[in-house]
Amino acid sequence: MWAGAAAEYPDDLDECLTLPNQRRLRIRALVRCEEGGIRDLFARSSPRTRYLRFLSPFPTVPDSVIHLLACVDYRRRLALVAEYHHEHEAEVVGLGSFAAIDDHNAEVALAVRDDWQRQHVGSALASRILQAAESRGFQRFTAHVLGENVAIRRLLDRLSNVVSRRSSGGVSEVVFVRRPTT
Repeated sequence: MWAGAAAEYPDDLDECLTLPNQRRLRIRALVRCEEGGIRDLFARSSPRTRYLRFLSPFPTVPDSVIHLLACVDYRRRLALVAEYHHEHEAEVVGLGSFAAIDDHNAEVALAVRDDWQRQHVGSALASRILQAAESRGFQRFTAHVLGENVAIRRLLDRLSNVVSRRSSGGVSEVVFVRRPTT
């Protein structure tokens, strides 16, 4: 499948999105090793949002985790950011990513800053990251979800067909395929 060195930056993933409240976001691939936006996203997120994303109560997300999220190769590891542009600057308000488990399966994750939740940012990122993963040969996905994370469970119900679900200690490992779009 995808062997060899890292791919070039995927310009084809760059897209503008208008939310129901008429705010406009840019969704784009994270630039390799671009840590600042990720660090800022989680610094501006509540402790609960960080907990739901990382399944751990990080007061701040460790640099090693930020670095891991930013180390994309555009083939087996890819992250998309949702940016809001205002007054000559852009702020990252959401992050969707996948990382290969093997040649056909990938783990996916999603985070949206608290003040941007319930505005379809997560749905847009999730849909686009799953499409990007499928275009790179991944057909099955895994997400680790806290039982109390109702929003992500609803999102998975809308976008996917669940293949299996295992729970332990309040965390579910959900294996799914993307639901075909009409």
